[in-house]
Amino acid sequence: MSRDEQLKQRWELLVNKLSVQFADGDTLDLDAIIYLIGVQELGQIHRRFKKDHKLDLMHIAICRLLEPYGYYEFDFFDDDGWPHYKVKEQLPHLKAGEQSILMKEAIVNYFLEAEFIE
Repeated sequence: MSRDEQLKQRWELLVNKLSVQFADGDTLDLDAIIYLIGVQELGQIHRRFKKDHKLDLMHIAICRLLEPYGYYEFDFFDDDGWPHYKVKEQLPHLKAGEQSILMKEAIVNYFLEAEFIE
């Protein structure tokens, strides 16, 4: 099986599993999954977040997801428990489709590492 086909199958499995668990079966999109990862990384799962915090959570998730690729590095937790990252390397300019593939790959790897999917 090609790497692209394996990524596609794992992505579909992950979306289905997360959608059942967090959206009553409605299909979660990429942004919703990134948001969930941000909440997970913050560790304040039962808290309600305002719109500006939702963007911060997505930023946390993106930093965490791209950390293994060498783009970000964890720096510290602030007094409120929010993780902060520093940029190690600027992201390359990618087309929208390439960005989507990179994020899907990073998300699949994140959930493989967490043993949420195989």
